[in-house]
Amino acid sequence: MIAIVDYGVGNLFSLKSSFSAIGAEAVVTSDKAVIENADQIILPGVGAFGDASKKLYDSGLGEILINEANADKPIMGICLGMQLLFDKSFEYGEHKGLGLIHGNIKPIADVIPESFKIPHIGWNALNFKKDSPINKYINSGDFVYFVHSFYATDCDEFTVATAEYGAPLTATVQNKNVFGCQFHPEKSGETGLKILRAFTEIRGAD
Repeated sequence: MIAIVDYGVGNLFSLKSSFSAIGAEAVVTSDKAVIENADQIILPGVGAFGDASKKLYDSGLGEILINEANADKPIMGICLGMQLLFDKSFEYGEHKGLGLIHGNIKPIADVIPESFKIPHIGWNALNFKKDSPINKYINSGDFVYFVHSFYATDCDEFTVATAEYGAPLTATVQNKNVFGCQFHPEKSGETGLKILRAFTEIRGAD
């Protein structure tokens, strides 16, 4: 069973529908016991990093996610959920993340040409940088759907794939059994469903 963490921000039911489409059982929950007993965990997220981080820590769910990651349970962050996996964000201030992947979240305006629109919205190809079980059913060059104004940086060691938007932006990351997608698999058609299917097949420690 997959636990989709409900902490007040995220495209929860669209994700649940995507798992249903691939025949996987997923529940939207803020129940700590359900999250601890799940086989895999999805951390969604839309909106501002600072607000989302505060909600995670204030609810106690941040601590649960850190503990589960340390126990080798597969966790995937999506969009803002991916960014929350990092050490800190510089989105309108400086905010603490979960520290499950080392690196920082910074504005894409720092690295893309001025002529490029912000936020980055649209379909872009994935450029694989290293092997990962998350890419089991897809190919380098497959397109996925992005909506973001900030990106993960200082994280080359953990970067699985990038996408070109005036500069190579971090698209997928992995640190052991912790994964992140800056794009939205649930909005990325068949490619997105293949990524979610691959994630459901990843197992943690017995």
